[in-house]
Amino acid sequence: MKKKLFIKTYGCQMNVYDSNRMADVMKPHGYETVESPDEADLVVLNTCHIREKAAEKVYSDVGRIRMIKEERCAAGGAEMTIAVAGCVAQAEGAEMMKRAPVIDLVLGPQTYHRLPELVRSAEAGRKNGKPAHLLDTEFPSESKFDFLPEESDLQGPAAFLAVQEGCDKFCTFCVVPYTRGAEYSRPVADLMKEARRLVSKGVRDITLLGQNVNAYHGDDGNGGTGSLGGLIRSLAEIDGLARIRYTTSHPTDMDDALISAHRDVAACMPYLHLPVQSGSDRILAAMNRKHTAESYLDVIRRLRDARPDLALSSDFIVGFPGEKDEDFEATMALVREVGYAQSFSFKYSARPGTPASVMPFQVPEDVKSERLAALQALLSEQQLAFNEACLGKTLEVLVERPGKRPGELVGRSPYLQAVHIDVTGSDYTLDEGTVPTYSDLMGQMVRVEIRDAGPGNLRGVIAA
Repeated sequence: MKKKLFIKTYGCQMNVYDSNRMADVMKPHGYETVESPDEADLVVLNTCHIREKAAEKVYSDVGRIRMIKEERCAAGGAEMTIAVAGCVAQAEGAEMMKRAPVIDLVLGPQTYHRLPELVRSAEAGRKNGKPAHLLDTEFPSESKFDFLPEESDLQGPAAFLAVQEGCDKFCTFCVVPYTRGAEYSRPVADLMKEARRLVSKGVRDITLLGQNVNAYHGDDGNGGTGSLGGLIRSLAEIDGLARIRYTTSHPTDMDDALISAHRDVAACMPYLHLPVQSGSDRILAAMNRKHTAESYLDVIRRLRDARPDLALSSDFIVGFPGEKDEDFEATMALVREVGYAQSFSFKYSARPGTPASVMPFQVPEDVKSERLAALQALLSEQQLAFNEACLGKTLEVLVERPGKRPGELVGRSPYLQAVHIDVTGSDYTLDEGTVPTYSDLMGQMVRVEIRDAGPGNLRGVIAA
């Protein structure tokens, strides 16, 4: 008898990858994924600790799921197991079950390969409807990747591939080193094997993931260590793999080998997410970012020399402790100099246990809000300008899914823009003269003439 699994994913792309792998882990044990927790036998909340009030959002969701569980029990239905995974689980540990006793399992991001045995233990030990309260937030000596099943359910021609986890940088605002642990890079051979398997199942666009992905240094199989640039070159040789991306990078790990891969490897897409956080050297030092504004700009210049059409995105934190008006103006100046295709910006919010959370001179909330509004206005202006510069151009678009409008398909440009394709308005037809549908073009690369550009997407028709 099939059991039902509901997973809610919070936060980063690594969590999306982890959630998919948890579904893969549970599939051999009879679990199929569903879109709602209402009928689920197992609910997993895969949490992220990066955003403000992340833990509170999780507890709020636990409260709603508790009501579903209680209503089902009252009606004599099957027992539900509730698990909290990911970075909030790693950070809060047993405290989560004390605060929300309905939670059965708490497991960290390095132990989700043990989810089947934890669920079995919870089911076996549960008595009188009381939760089992099992905790697994260790950093095991063995890699979880060694225990994950090879087969995975794919949903489209684009996929994530985790190549690296953890971070050794210890930025003063960040919890990742504490929740994900030290840097670990998977062996090159394992990654090549997984990538070939993805491509054999129809994947054409792979995004390489890591908390500090360009610090990748996996075993190359020859007694040495590989680099991200070398890995990209090897992956590009896989027949059928058309696009390679990677995220998230650190400026100090952008070496010559990786920059040259942007120049030489056609499959390496002309889009890079390279967080800077601030344009002020004083604030960067307080953040322990290990780079300056000028060294960041030098990396940008080298990248653009190698790939002139490179589009950039970044992360920014405003209102970091001690940030003055001149520090914020330095950030605005850096943004104007670089010019971003898109970016993510946030007000600083303290994370318990991080050095920045106890720093003096915390910036008032109203000042943070004012600065964030000014920064986001500039970034939005740049994003719109980048998109409008695509008007009249013909871009290669990988079709990924149907759109919301009749006769519309949606895909991604080389610059990661969402592109809405009006198939009915295109002159393009199949050999027999019929207008192509989503099923005809799913996973295909099509040339799209861009006819409309907004701040968040492009629209066009298939070029004849």
